[in-house]
Amino acid sequence: MERSRFLVSITLLLLQYSSIGTVGAAQTNITTDQSALLALKAHVTSDPHNILVNWSTTTSVCNWAGIVCGARHLRVASLNLSYMDLTGTIPPYLGNLSFLVELDLRNNSFHGTLRHELSYLHRLKFISFGFNNFMGSIPSWFGSFPKLQSINLRDNQFSGSIPTIIFNLSALRVISVGSQQDD
Repeated sequence: MERSRFLVSITLLLLQYSSIGTVGAAQTNITTDQSALLALKAHVTSDPHNILVNWSTTTSVCNWAGIVCGARHLRVASLNLSYMDLTGTIPPYLGNLSFLVELDLRNNSFHGTLRHELSYLHRLKFISFGFNNFMGSIPSWFGSFPKLQSINLRDNQFSGSIPTIIFNLSALRVISVGSQQDD
């Protein structure tokens, strides 16, 4: 009897400790996501509709405009800032959003090159950078997204050809490049 109580006590203690550890890990991970998104906000030079006004440490990341967190890991799964009239560049820290599945920045005025650090986003299924002012060559690291289903790069200032490695992606269903002038 005494031994049973001891085992139950130890089991409950371990369960309590493991749940505390899990909460701590989730806070650390969401803090990483928060830092990456605050870096993006810092790189936005124009936000005429004050879309990013609630992006602050006083509000949960999962309640920020354009953000959807996954239910399972409580990490940022979707970043959708499409059609928000934002101007700015992409910081390297966006590559720290390791649970990101959807990245939609279309129809804004983002510019510069697509940072190599974005290649760390291996869970991406949907990417839309269409109708911005990105330049440079289309990065070959797009070919390192095994789950990628759709990529929109239309109406930017990209030069060169589409890296052939992109066409080896077995999940890829939609690729949109070119410009309205090509239509």
